[in-house]
Amino acid sequence: MELSNLRPAEGSKHSDNFRRGRGHGSGNGKTAGKGHKGQKARSGAPRLGFEGGQMPLYRRIPKRGFKNRNSLEIVAINVSALERFDNGTTVTVDTLLEAGVIKNPRDGVKILGNGDLTKKLDVKVNAFSASAKEKIEALGGTTEVI
Repeated sequence: MELSNLRPAEGSKHSDNFRRGRGHGSGNGKTAGKGHKGQKARSGAPRLGFEGGQMPLYRRIPKRGFKNRNSLEIVAINVSALERFDNGTTVTVDTLLEAGVIKNPRDGVKILGNGDLTKKLDVKVNAFSASAKEKIEALGGTTEVI
């Protein structure tokens, strides 16, 4: 079996263009699959989550927290991750992506000061911690915030 050969189990899918209520010869005439009488047989049957007038579950559960729309998702990497680059390299967000250090830059990349660095690098990312900046510049490298 391969991904290109996957298909739903036999009989598990129904066509969306099925015509209901077109006579008993169609196999779905008369009540059109809605059974006999009752609230669910009528038009305007209750919406999803309706509990017959009882306070629905989604309104009984307390609200918690909020999502700040102005927050940024910054990807943090340590100075030790820069050790894989050659001496004198210019490290940018693009070179970090190519080297596989980060998978998705999201809203920015920040270099943190954990670990050791032994190479002179020119690093251009969105943010630096004070200790990371100190370690990079101590070896003669440069730091630039983009």
